[in-house]
Amino acid sequence: MCRSIKTLRAPVTPDPQEADIQAAALQYVRKVSGFRAPAAHNREAFDEAVEAVATATRELLGSLVVRGAHAAPHEHPHDHEHEHAHPHERAHAAGAPA
Repeated sequence: MCRSIKTLRAPVTPDPQEADIQAAALQYVRKVSGFRAPAAHNREAFDEAVEAVATATRELLGSLVVRGAHAAPHEHPHDHEHEHAHPHERAHAAGAPA
């Protein structure tokens, strides 16, 4: 991977900005194309590729589920405390007689 592209997913970057996404997309297209700045006859293709990569990046970041990250208010997090409880405590929490 290109060294100047930083990780944009949480928790490494909790709230990536549009500028971060555009910079990563630009670096990716530069690396793949081999051009730091394209010639005039390649400018349109270059710019379209940057936007396509930025769009894919936004979609990817919006779809990722990171284990251990705090759940959004609409999500239902897994109850890890219950999972690690002693079997007797789990049975009691589930309503079984003690």
